[in-house]
Amino acid sequence: MHLRIGIALATAWLAQAPGIHSRVQTREVEYRQGSTVLKGFIAWNDSVPGKRPGVLVVHEWWGLNDHARNQARRLAEAGYVGFAIDMYGNGKTTTHPQDAQAFATEATKDPAVLAARFNAALDLLKKDPRVDSTRIAAIGYCFGGAVVLGMARSGADLAAVVTFHGALATQSPAQPGKVKARILVLAGGADPFVPPEQVEAFKKEMQAAGARFEVVTYPGAKHGFTNPVAASYGMPQLAYDAAADRQSWAAMLKLFRQVFP
Repeated sequence: MHLRIGIALATAWLAQAPGIHSRVQTREVEYRQGSTVLKGFIAWNDSVPGKRPGVLVVHEWWGLNDHARNQARRLAEAGYVGFAIDMYGNGKTTTHPQDAQAFATEATKDPAVLAARFNAALDLLKKDPRVDSTRIAAIGYCFGGAVVLGMARSGADLAAVVTFHGALATQSPAQPGKVKARILVLAGGADPFVPPEQVEAFKKEMQAAGARFEVVTYPGAKHGFTNPVAASYGMPQLAYDAAADRQSWAAMLKLFRQVFP
């Protein structure tokens, strides 16, 4: 009798325990922008019923590596569909700064192509049967932060855009009334690539454009503060910061709860 009661209680606890039925699924996906083959990574939670918001994840200048994939998984764990997209083509990646600079330069030399690659991924995400196509956000890291911010500046129909240690400078500032997305900028206070004057210029740009935005700066955090292997790239400007990583992710989720009620 006591054994049966114990088993019943254990079964009941397992049924209610958080995460027990969380089943994050992932899939590599191939799609195209023109003749360019793009290779992305999508993640979702099987235990979440019905359609849910979708979130595009744009990689650092290293390309669609494990860091970007992990963010898509984390989004799935939080109840969203995360789609780590490919802005370089063929899913190419590197660990060498010179190659990364070359990849990013090539990808950004034609703004129309850059936007087309983003929109190819956006269209694919909207067609996913698990996604509510009216509730889409985009997040980006480093290079990817600049990409998603550029899409927000151009008036992309996104509910929210979040940049993690992304460049804020632009040659195409947002025009008044153009920005539709809520914007959250998460910056490192010790990031030499995003100095205080760049942050202040961005704030003035957004104010002039009438955009809804927030900037959060993490004191002492360097560039790449969300990437656990940031220090392995041989660049002293980069370093992982566990506290800034945790706090910035929480700030993003807070915004999502506001825009995706």
